[in-house]
Amino acid sequence: MNKICKLFNIKYPIVQGGMVWCSGWKLASAVSNQGGLGLLGAGSMHPETFREHVQKMQSATDKPWGVNLPLLYPELDKIIDIIIKEKVKIVFTSAGSPKKWTQTLKSHGITVVHVVSSSLFAKKCEDAGVDAIVAEGFEAGGHNGREETTTLTLIPQVRRSTSLPVIAAGGIGSGQAWLAAHSLGADGVQIGSLFAVSKESSAHSNFKETVFKAKEGDTKLSLKSLAPVRLLNNHFYQTVQGMERAGATPESLREILGKGRAKQGMFLGELEEGELEIGQVSSMIEKEKSVSDIFTMLLSEYNEARDKIVNEEQYRF
Repeated sequence: MNKICKLFNIKYPIVQGGMVWCSGWKLASAVSNQGGLGLLGAGSMHPETFREHVQKMQSATDKPWGVNLPLLYPELDKIIDIIIKEKVKIVFTSAGSPKKWTQTLKSHGITVVHVVSSSLFAKKCEDAGVDAIVAEGFEAGGHNGREETTTLTLIPQVRRSTSLPVIAAGGIGSGQAWLAAHSLGADGVQIGSLFAVSKESSAHSNFKETVFKAKEGDTKLSLKSLAPVRLLNNHFYQTVQGMERAGATPESLREILGKGRAKQGMFLGELEEGELEIGQVSSMIEKEKSVSDIFTMLLSEYNEARDKIVNEEQYRF
């Protein structure tokens, strides 16, 4: 049996990324109900909002689901308290050391997965006692690793460095990409951008339409002196790039970033002054699809690509 399906008790080894301002209970429950693993994106929720989404998830699905929790979240203790009290069973942690909270979560029977961008951090995760690893390549939207290692290179390196189940992320928006990740040693895939602009996503329609118009090369890695983040090219991105080229201090970048740029862009639809976080695969996404249609597409493409490789003579050497 597939390791990820066994670990989470799901039908397909497909995880929906827990994305800020996109991954509310409607998206996460839809993914879980299709046989994948839906994740609530706790990083953009105040504690009481988070509690509300957890309780709505509990009503919307009887399938396994989880929470994505950035460890730099300012009210982390409150979120973890809610996770424990509401008996959340799966937590994906990111943006911080897994050592601090993994054993606390596991002591309450919670399965813990941590997101990494290098094989070095994969080893640290295994030492910390996590149950699986998300290896996220530089193609991914949102926050990225400083190493800028692509998924194609990262997955086999992480696979060699750990015996834990590995979930590939970054640039995966098709069944063919899923199969490619599988062939490199990944046990499952985490998909963000494709679900970020789905019908069930809580992202603003302006943001979705901008993603559908994105061309190859329209996403850029920015804010490298703070925490690298992949954004669509807009006025905010250009302002930040100009500041970094001029030698702006981290403090001045934090000031212009403020607290609400991602909310402005992705949730409120402010296309010029907001952060528009999306992956490189956005150039392949042309229209809004339901979660159900996305699963149908992914499974069809995966099986067709696998059968083609098995049966066609051109792939035999």
